[in-house]
Amino acid sequence: MNDAPNSAAQTEHQTNPKIRLGTRNSPLAMAQAHETRARLCAAHGWDESAVELVPVVASGDKVLDRPLAEIGGKALWTKELDAWLGKGLIDVAVHSAKDVETIRPDGFHFAGLLPRADRRDSLVGADSIAAIPKGAVVGTSAPRRASQLLNLRPDCRVVTFRGNVATRLGKLEAGEADVTFLAAAGLERLGRSAVGAPLDEAEWVPAAAQGVIALECRKDDVATTAAVAVIDDAATRAELLAERALLTHLGGTCHSPIAVLCRNGANSLSMRAVLFSPDGSERIEGEATFTEGDYGPVRSLASDLLARATPGIAPHFGKF
Repeated sequence: MNDAPNSAAQTEHQTNPKIRLGTRNSPLAMAQAHETRARLCAAHGWDESAVELVPVVASGDKVLDRPLAEIGGKALWTKELDAWLGKGLIDVAVHSAKDVETIRPDGFHFAGLLPRADRRDSLVGADSIAAIPKGAVVGTSAPRRASQLLNLRPDCRVVTFRGNVATRLGKLEAGEADVTFLAAAGLERLGRSAVGAPLDEAEWVPAAAQGVIALECRKDDVATTAAVAVIDDAATRAELLAERALLTHLGGTCHSPIAVLCRNGANSLSMRAVLFSPDGSERIEGEATFTEGDYGPVRSLASDLLARATPGIAPHFGKF
């Protein structure tokens, strides 16, 4: 399918499915869309044909030779889907939540969040950070991964690695790097968990929203919002909204190296956040405990981190 809205898609919806799920057309994104369709159909007793998958080529999938931050940031994963959703050519946009900008269009909202999968990063090419060979070349385009790696292993050298899971594994096999990082949830959804070693969260802090599939709808589409809300996971929503609140108050951008671990406990949530300088030489962190929906402690955590930000960290936050 083309990567711009067209009248054919609009005409097709007049006679076809109840819900159209828009998704990037990468293998992982399609796997997430298939999972979403399966959950919707199971929850509503629908036949699979009631939910149509509508793939779109995202700008972020077209340019693979430069870091995302240099060519438009996270919007490159969402702008085509935003256009389709805004024009009513799809009913739901299926996102990897960590790829969705903190500030979203006013007319959209997350109608459903699927149960969070493994939030950890997996290391491919070594069994642990300590086991990475001295002086190794590490492939990643994520500021968080690069800075966190250099903080723990300043002897390593980071090179830009972009592309879908298969592309990055192919680059690794071709010798462009010695090791790389991939989201454990993504590997699991592709049936490839065995290729990586999940990293201990105590040592290696994951990304905000990692492992979450977000289903975004138009706020004025009451019927679709109601249909999607049936599969919303409350525990995941509590964590995700808290993590996104932290990002908002920190004023981070796609250049900002930040790692966040939020856990939903019996009566409260706990959050650990770590900020890095891009070269990994500077690091600050803090923690907060709060109840669901009470983001006062999250704001206080962000304020404390910004107040303690070192010269190498401060320029990369407070941009909103």
